[in-house]
Amino acid sequence: MTFQGWFLILGFVAILLALTKPVGTWLFALYEGRRTPLHTVLGPVETGFYKLAGIDPNQEYGWRRYAVHMLLFNATLMAFTYAVLRLQGALSGNPQGLAGLSPHLAFNTAISFTTNTNWQSYGGESTMSNLSQMLGLTIHNFLSAATGIALAFALFRGFARRETKAIGNFWADATRVTLYLLLPISIVYATFLIASGVPQTLSGVVDVQTLEGAKQSLLLGPVASQEAIKMLGTNGGGFFNANSAHPFENPTALTNLVQMLSIFLIGFGLTWTFGKAVGNTRQGWAILSAMVILFLAGVTVTYWQEAAGNPVLHHLGVAGGNMEGKEVRFGIAASALFSVVTTAASCGAVNSMHDSFTALGGMIPLFNIQLGEVVIGGVGAGIYGFLLFAILAVFVAGLMVGRTPEYVGKKIEAREVKLAVLAIAVLPLMILGLTALSSVLQQGLAGPLNKGPHGFSEILYAFTSAVGNNGSAFAGLTANTPYYNGLLGVAMWVGRFFIIVPMLAIAGGLAAKKYTPESAGSFPTTGGLWVGLLVGIVLILGGLTFLPSLALGPIADHLAMISGKLS
Repeated sequence: MTFQGWFLILGFVAILLALTKPVGTWLFALYEGRRTPLHTVLGPVETGFYKLAGIDPNQEYGWRRYAVHMLLFNATLMAFTYAVLRLQGALSGNPQGLAGLSPHLAFNTAISFTTNTNWQSYGGESTMSNLSQMLGLTIHNFLSAATGIALAFALFRGFARRETKAIGNFWADATRVTLYLLLPISIVYATFLIASGVPQTLSGVVDVQTLEGAKQSLLLGPVASQEAIKMLGTNGGGFFNANSAHPFENPTALTNLVQMLSIFLIGFGLTWTFGKAVGNTRQGWAILSAMVILFLAGVTVTYWQEAAGNPVLHHLGVAGGNMEGKEVRFGIAASALFSVVTTAASCGAVNSMHDSFTALGGMIPLFNIQLGEVVIGGVGAGIYGFLLFAILAVFVAGLMVGRTPEYVGKKIEAREVKLAVLAIAVLPLMILGLTALSSVLQQGLAGPLNKGPHGFSEILYAFTSAVGNNGSAFAGLTANTPYYNGLLGVAMWVGRFFIIVPMLAIAGGLAAKKYTPESAGSFPTTGGLWVGLLVGIVLILGGLTFLPSLALGPIADHLAMISGKLS
């Protein structure tokens, strides 16, 4: 580890902390439905959408209606994308003349982008036409991100409101987030990427002459526009198969830094928005503090392991850290940081191959997702996932003080605790169940490239990434098969919406409750003790649940490595 590496990591966190309040303030304006400076230009567009769709943005709904609207919207988008991908060969915007996707790959991809997972069983440049990339995929990068933020707003209203059944209007929330947040930033962001050398064209292939005099065909397309929202919306699906390791997606050290910052930007801001919504910004800072502690712990382990390198290679006389699978343009520190950022959020973009990390270095990205992607987390999904853990933490705290637990003025009773447990239990049930199934079935065992613990890690990472709606791949797993495309597709759908519905039910129940003023017997939820309890609850639940599977995979792999054996 080097001074420059730690300067990058700590400077990265410092920049985000400086941006937290400004971004959170803008998000709070959207949460409340107030005017912003952009309303002068985009206000008529918003009004036009509502008139065209027959929606009254001022009409609010209970949690059931909110959930139905959200589910119908996403199911319709998924069906639309499936049709675009299947009919790709007959549609325009296909300069390479690519055929339509197979039924199982179209099914997997449509669900993947609908759920903000962006898992890729395909090579983007060799499988997807420009039209499919733009109309089928990039549109989801906006709308799935807007859905996540809208859902976070709904839960915030549950905590903030008193004795009401209404938690907002999904259509208004999603529209405002798209128009006044995601779209403007993406336009500026894409312009920056174009200026940095990222292609933005409808051309398919350009032939160039190499320095050796040979002819090489370069695949191009509307890359910058997709790259901007894939990072900002924590989507992660790359135009190219190599994702952000490809120089056309991530050409410089500056674009690499900006991409990492954009992955965390909204997640940081939403913590401040939550505190503002409940009338105490210290609540938001407490949640962010717990998130940052978990994040820095993960970065420390990954950077330490990758900088230490592989002892087997050291014994053979190859000194230095582990550069296998990493871009020499970025090196170990930036690659380790990117891997933890993208898995702490539900992004899934990668600038290096996690399969080539050391065993413990690769375990941290895996463990980040298994924690429920609440270490900053995806846009909206991170904060509402963390608040589910906060409900359990305050329940434990209530047992300590011997009274009904309270959180930001709302009593946390049996209903909220049961629903939170139900939502949190989705991840281990699906991840461990499907991993176990694939570890014994012939169709599952045909996927991993490696045998032994490393092969098991490849299967475990795939289902962890799918259920956790991350989308990053450990690499080494052949997933473009009917078995894996089908099972991973189901895992992504369950991992997204089977958590959202209980969360909305919690929001509806909390909104109907009276405000309970803090008293001498209340457990404080803004200080260091509360932050420590939050971190402990997240780690204990994740550790107790997933430690046995990690022991069979990366931990066994690490023990084999230090004893001189490689998978």
